Amino acid sequence: KKMTKKPKLFILDVDGVMTTGTFFYDKNGKLLKEFGPDDHEALKILNKYLKIIFISADKKGFNISKKRIETDMNFKLFNVPSRERFKWILRKFPKKEIIYMGDGIFDQFIMKNFFYSIAPHNSYFKTKKNSDFVTQSRSGERAVAEACEHILKKFFKKNLI
Repeated sequence: KKMTKKPKLFILDVDGVMTTGTFFYDKNGKLLKEFGPDDHEALKILNKYLKIIFISADKKGFNISKKRIETDMNFKLFNVPSRERFKWILRKFPKKEIIYMGDGIFDQFIMKNFFYSIAPHNSYFKTKKNSDFVTQSRSGERAVAEACEHILKKFFKKNLI
């Protein structure tokens, strides 16, 4: 892909990117999601160079994600079903300005349509194949921090520190 422009927006899926993708249930339903270290710190640095938003298809665990992403991290989170993601994004943003980070089976179909795409190491194999960059780190284990560092170097010629 030709990289003459700089991206203006980083859109990240929550589950399987910011989290390990594991949902913890008890007899009453979904209780917890596991978020990893360092991702928020790296996102705060990257946020100086482009806008960052999050999407989640998880309706039952949306309030858990909302607490972490909006309350704790101060980023916007939108509930968007997986199969509607691409159309939703296109209605709101120019696709040639977007870096998209996703992991799931439906993400494979949209990865090549953005300016740049990233997948965590433990993503669905076809999603990784259709991504521009695959992290060495697994989701929920600093994959987002690694992606932020990669974006800073590749598009803004900057380092995390």
